[in-house]
Amino acid sequence: MKKIWFSICFLGLFMTLSAQQKVGTVIFERKINMYKLIQDEQMRAMMPEFRTSAHMLLFSDSISVYKLIPEDEAPDPFAGGGGGGGRMMMRFGADGGDLYKNFGQSKSIQTSELGGKTFLITDSIRQQPWKLSTDTKQILGYNCHKATRKMTAPMMGRRITVTSGGGAPAVDSSKNKPAAPPREMEIVAWFADDIISPVGPENYGQLPGVILELNIDNGSTVYTAKEVKKTVDTKELKEPKKGKVVTQQEYMKLMQDLMSNQGGPGMMRMRIDN
Repeated sequence: MKKIWFSICFLGLFMTLSAQQKVGTVIFERKINMYKLIQDEQMRAMMPEFRTSAHMLLFSDSISVYKLIPEDEAPDPFAGGGGGGGRMMMRFGADGGDLYKNFGQSKSIQTSELGGKTFLITDSIRQQPWKLSTDTKQILGYNCHKATRKMTAPMMGRRITVTSGGGAPAVDSSKNKPAAPPREMEIVAWFADDIISPVGPENYGQLPGVILELNIDNGSTVYTAKEVKKTVDTKELKEPKKGKVVTQQEYMKLMQDLMSNQGGPGMMRMRIDN
């Protein structure tokens, strides 16, 4: 009888482990509330309230690649609508290139194009202090658990300057406004119980399962999984090698130098100063 009971338990455990997914591809929709990020009314008038984009997360049990899905020939919602054809240029996170992460080696590599050159921005994967909850909900047929964490909000709103070519005046959101003090924001993640990989959109992850929904700062940015595939092209999970290896600090310095030298008629630039 004990042998039969042991066999049943072993079979049940085997079936449970077999049902768990360790590789796959997730298609995300990312929705950014621009009005929550930017309070200046002049700048709000130059853009829609929400910016929506599609992203792809390819993963195994220890490696992931997160990339933007380009919208071929899609109109730019941030193109200036007034005379002179000014254009606002803004990038967020993985918009600039693929993000490769190797959890076994605790390293990340962001691919980015700058000044016609390819750069590989290397960094370490830092621990994320998630607080797990017993709350659950279904996302695309997967049972998901809730996890939360607190972190200091990026100081994006301190100083935002938009300049345009042709001698047009700058729009400076910091004019006559004191620098906002640091504030805490909450991040809410829902991760799938049966997709065993510590991955998620952008730099978020390190949970017991793949993140299928992420809400940053009460709706400022929301990532929602629209499709989950149980297969992945392993060729896409290779570590990027083509490009100049730099640190995050070195890349920021290069970007600031390039932006300070750019400009001209028909070009509108946005600078965010910490």
